[in-house]
Amino acid sequence: MNISFKYFKHNPTIIQLAVLLYIRYPLSLRQVEDILFERGIDICHETIRLWWNKFGPSMAAQIRKRRTSYPKQYSTWRWHIDEVFVKISGKTHYLWRAVDHEGEVLDAMVSKKRDQKAARKVLKRLMKRCGRPHSIVTDKLKSYKAALREMNCQSLQKTGGRLNNRAENSHLPFRRRERAMQRFRKMETLQKFTSIHSQIYNHFNGERHLNNRDTFKQFRSEANSEWRLLVG
Repeated sequence: MNISFKYFKHNPTIIQLAVLLYIRYPLSLRQVEDILFERGIDICHETIRLWWNKFGPSMAAQIRKRRTSYPKQYSTWRWHIDEVFVKISGKTHYLWRAVDHEGEVLDAMVSKKRDQKAARKVLKRLMKRCGRPHSIVTDKLKSYKAALREMNCQSLQKTGGRLNNRAENSHLPFRRRERAMQRFRKMETLQKFTSIHSQIYNHFNGERHLNNRDTFKQFRSEANSEWRLLVG
């Protein structure tokens, strides 16, 4: 089912472009407003805020539905899980992110703590969505070991060295976004944004560094065409 833009006076193409610019690139709402104004589209940054809050979750859901409709879309060979500190209204929270061995973002979750309970919730949610992996790479945080032992999956855990660089690198796009947005003010807003951002990142991730120029251009064109089809 296509996304309905009924009762919105602006062209759906403009709405799609504004949401895509804001979520995919490290731009603030006012920077997106300026970019659109340069192209002859005069809208307020608060309108863009309304659009991404209204249509962002639906667009991400369409992408997720399309990607999970293919068999074995998510790899169960090796998962990488890591957590980063995030300041929300001056208080420390934790953003957990799980990616597969190719950098596909499997899930992202925000919590107030990084104890055994939070780690167990992340792992159970991940396995419910994607199945059971052959191995899980983590850092040496004891919460992972305790949670996996409780789930009888301790044999899956691998730690040490630079094994978890894949997960740590996956946080970089988020950190750029965090700076552009001047941090987050609510835990719910962070969870909402990371869920949307992960799906759009997966959709447009053409692995530029692994492909030659012609292959990358083909992947990029296919991703843009599919985006217009999914959210049109």
